[in-house]
Amino acid sequence: MPFHPPSWSPPMPEINESISIERFMTDENYDRHPIGYSNPPFTCGMTGKSYSAFEVKERVEHLSRALTDELGMKPNEGSEWDKVVGVFSNNTIDYLTVAWAIHRIGGICTAVNAAYNEHELEFQMKHSGCKAIFTCLPLLQTCFKGIENTGIDKKNVYILPMPEQATPGMKNPGQKTVDDLIQAGSKLPKQPADDEKWSKGEGARRTAFLCYSSGTSGLPKGVMISHTNVIANTLQLVAHESPSREDFMKRHMLQSHTENCLGLLPMSHIYGLIVISHLGPYRGDGVIVLPKYDFKQLLQVIQDYKIAMLYLVPPMIIHMTKAKETVKQYDLSSVHGIFTGAAPLGRETAEELSEMLPKVAVRQGYGLTETATVVCSTPPDDVWFGSSGPILPGYTVRVITVEGNEITGYQQPGELVVKSPSVALGYLNNDKANMETFVDLDDGRYMRTGDEAMIDKSSNGHEHIFITDRIKELIKVKGMQVAPAELEAHLLTHPSVNDCVVIGIPSDREGEVPKAFVVKNPGAIEDSDRIVKREIARHVEKHKSNHKWLRGGVEFIDVVPKSPSGKILRRMLRDKEKEKMRKEGAKL
Repeated sequence: MPFHPPSWSPPMPEINESISIERFMTDENYDRHPIGYSNPPFTCGMTGKSYSAFEVKERVEHLSRALTDELGMKPNEGSEWDKVVGVFSNNTIDYLTVAWAIHRIGGICTAVNAAYNEHELEFQMKHSGCKAIFTCLPLLQTCFKGIENTGIDKKNVYILPMPEQATPGMKNPGQKTVDDLIQAGSKLPKQPADDEKWSKGEGARRTAFLCYSSGTSGLPKGVMISHTNVIANTLQLVAHESPSREDFMKRHMLQSHTENCLGLLPMSHIYGLIVISHLGPYRGDGVIVLPKYDFKQLLQVIQDYKIAMLYLVPPMIIHMTKAKETVKQYDLSSVHGIFTGAAPLGRETAEELSEMLPKVAVRQGYGLTETATVVCSTPPDDVWFGSSGPILPGYTVRVITVEGNEITGYQQPGELVVKSPSVALGYLNNDKANMETFVDLDDGRYMRTGDEAMIDKSSNGHEHIFITDRIKELIKVKGMQVAPAELEAHLLTHPSVNDCVVIGIPSDREGEVPKAFVVKNPGAIEDSDRIVKREIARHVEKHKSNHKWLRGGVEFIDVVPKSPSGKILRRMLRDKEKEKMRKEGAKL
């Protein structure tokens, strides 16, 4: 039995599969908030600079003309794969201007992680077939090094301007800027948009964004996200938060119902790219853009711009809960909601934040690059800490056991498998990954998320999804599964443990065994490491089944390696452990 959105959820809105994202975002005929009544789509939180929704539409048009002139990429000519353009930049108010201009000429925008080094950038440029790239001054030298062996000419490296505070002492060596291109494009003749000649369903077949998913092993995979995928998830999110048509009209079509949201999370990440940068402007909201995380600057911007919705990740929320006195120094009364994703938010942290800000709904969502983006999300009136919320309209969800049996009841974990018009087209040039990830079931094409989940009912009777672990992270001890998250939660109850991560390491006898990497609490240094390690191991042995014992040992580390979004980088520890075992001559 598949699971569906809750009873209060509206039906999936009708999706026009023959238009581009650019038209969907800038044309009022597709139910976006009236442009004249919209907040400026993107405002620089450091300087206050912004462009009105009318101006953004015009800038997109002029930039698309310039791209045609500069790169010879003409609308209605060739494939989208002939017109791949990269964006390798920190957040700026013109990030989406560039993306939508690329879409207007029928091209693909490949968003590059701004934390990439030159080697990672080179891989993505080659793999995607990128022809040109937009970057910013702080990343310019990395960009130059990254394109050396890609065939991209330096003259096709363009600059996205950033505030001087974010580029101290940096000078443009002569590269054309977005503003240069827009000015030049304003003098060129108007050209048709690519989608004016699209056939029925072409938006569902054409790749719009090529985003790279690191996965848990191997090289990053290029996720092909169609125009319809993005349009679908934007409409799904709008509907999920506006259960009736009346609510939709009130929230999205009236002048009085707009607000500002936070645009701090990287626009190169699917969370920042879709949930923040498309949902907000489509609803007429303003996105207050910050290029990097600075805690006090963040609080000041919330106060200055009266931000209503904060899109955050767990490490930022943890910072807030540990800096209560600092938070009290700022007026956060405008905030009505905090939405977190990209990594799980602990129940205790959510409760602590809710106590700090009792009038704020602390919400959590779940999604992937491959689902572009959100699968489920907590509505403001049905918050259940630890849950990732009810299923969005248009989604069908199944939970499958390791043996391939479908789970139809509650509180039974299995792999989450999802179907939705927002599920991506697939991986670029990776048949193996496509076959493993996208499967045809009796009622359509599903995506295997690789995440272990269970369904449960909240006190008001609505079904919520709980993400319990990463399937590929599960440790298999003599055929039995051990969830690292379960052991980690238990280890954190030991007084000597400040932070920890558990991985599986190879074992000749048992296949794998759990090993804990522990960051000690400061007080634990009084005892010898050997004694503390043994106490921690016994703590597990006293409360957990035999196959969950830490037979791989306990190792102390200074910090648990995590990505900027807060995801634990288990692969980094596994790779180091394998290398260590190889050098020591151990059998893997």
